[in-house]
Amino acid sequence: MTYPPRHVVLFAAALLSGCAGFSPDGGMEQVRDILPPQSGKDAALLRTPEDAQAARTIVAALLQKPLNADNAVRIALLNNRDLQASYNALGLSEAALVQASLPPNPAFKFSRLAGGGELEIERQIALNILSLVTLPARAEIAADRYRQAQFRAAGETLRVALEARRAFLRAVAARELVGFLGQAKSAAETAAQLSKRLGETGAATKLDQARNQVFYAELAGQVALSQRRAASERERLVRALGLWGRDLEFRLPAALPALPSKPRASAAVEIEAVRRRVDLQAARLEVEALAKSYGLTGATRFINLLEVGGKSKTVHEPDGSHRHERGFEVEFQVPLFDFGEVRQRQAEASYLEAVNRLTARAVNARSEAREAYQAYRSAYDVARHYRREILPLRKIISEETLLRYNAMQIDEFALLAEARQRIASTSAAIEAQRDFWLADANLTGAILSGGSTAVPEGGTAVAAPTEALGAH
Repeated sequence: MTYPPRHVVLFAAALLSGCAGFSPDGGMEQVRDILPPQSGKDAALLRTPEDAQAARTIVAALLQKPLNADNAVRIALLNNRDLQASYNALGLSEAALVQASLPPNPAFKFSRLAGGGELEIERQIALNILSLVTLPARAEIAADRYRQAQFRAAGETLRVALEARRAFLRAVAARELVGFLGQAKSAAETAAQLSKRLGETGAATKLDQARNQVFYAELAGQVALSQRRAASERERLVRALGLWGRDLEFRLPAALPALPSKPRASAAVEIEAVRRRVDLQAARLEVEALAKSYGLTGATRFINLLEVGGKSKTVHEPDGSHRHERGFEVEFQVPLFDFGEVRQRQAEASYLEAVNRLTARAVNARSEAREAYQAYRSAYDVARHYRREILPLRKIISEETLLRYNAMQIDEFALLAEARQRIASTSAAIEAQRDFWLADANLTGAILSGGSTAVPEGGTAVAAPTEALGAH
């Protein structure tokens, strides 16, 4: 058997020394480096039963105490199976990188021909020289693709983390509203029962009884609606965290976190978005990979396949003797009709498309960051306004109204109208606080990963005027 030229073998051996290998953690270390420390420390690929059990132990411990937003995010990063599927896709990309860094396998050929009194045995080994020559460039492009996959995995990690935080905030706000309306319902029920007893003694008119009863009935309806919404929000949180079975018995806090003493600063929010957003970093790598691919296409567009190999042949003569013939052969495709211009134009168009899309994404990222900050600051001002202005004033009005009612200066109708207004204001304050924390999460998303910067679901309720409430 005759082997390929010595310099070809040496070249292949040198390339083998630079082959990429599989990382011990499936590329997750680089993914965690991309993520902010507070968001990526719990990101993990669960490849073995031991990994899954370790994650399960952490999740079980976190569920033993009332959840907070940070622990909800930790559970989602360890327990969300859609996220694990994204990490599995990262493993596929790593396998593609390792494959691209390997030289092409040599092709062996063996043939035996008999006839005419002669027996010929032919042996051949061939290497794709073009693949060897372009191996470094192809490996570099594959490395860029792998880096893109890591950014996509980081982006999916941020998406899951932010959705878990949003779901937690909505669930807690819904639970807080149920608790408040339940307390108001209990007070209204007591007042309705007292009014009924007074009516039986003639101390309360039929109109007063009806007003108390309808107030209680309205609150009962609101409580039922709020309970249904709270159950729905809790299920959304369950899906975000990937929980089932006994894990569904987790406990939520009774109220949302207090507002921060001051809002975030607006300086450099656009720059931070352009610099840190993982989707923009992935798009930059796409442009770089296409630029390298374009250069490779230009270098090889005239030859699609080139193989060279050593060849030996043994010829058996009729008299029993045999002789060896050695040499080599080259096979290439002749560009008779396509001189590579189509491939060159396709590569150039793909590269320009990626550049324009990257530019558009950068423009959108700046706008989304501004919009998210404006929504964040507006939500903060509204929530603070309710907590510092409206609710304290509403408390004063309620106390003064009750004093005047006890002094028989106003009737029960005015007292009920004030109770309705107080309930509406407190409900609106809870929703405003929820909207602020959702806007805070959206701002983080706009800076790190992109995503919705829309007004939070439901908006903030506005307390109706006392006169309108009193029209019942």
